[in-house]
Amino acid sequence: MGSRLIDLVEQGYFLFDEDRMGEFVFGTVSGFIDYRFGDNNGVSRVEFSWEGTSDTDPACGRGWFELRENNKLYGKLFIHNGDDSWVEVEKQ
Repeated sequence: MGSRLIDLVEQGYFLFDEDRMGEFVFGTVSGFIDYRFGDNNGVSRVEFSWEGTSDTDPACGRGWFELRENNKLYGKLFIHNGDDSWVEVEKQ
């Protein structure tokens, strides 16, 4: 399997701590997360805002994940005034 965007600079991850805070690395984007749990038409969801860097530039944005079959999270990461990307991760 070829290289994945999420692991471009280092092994990518999304970490959601118990205190509604967390952190992530996704390609060349990394940051600190402030999240809340919610519901989207009966599907469990976590929505978050983040602040950090994109490449070496300051950046911020938002995102969300929904827990789906096979213990996988599907969602989207948005960079304020920039790109967005679909994300699929395995819950651990």
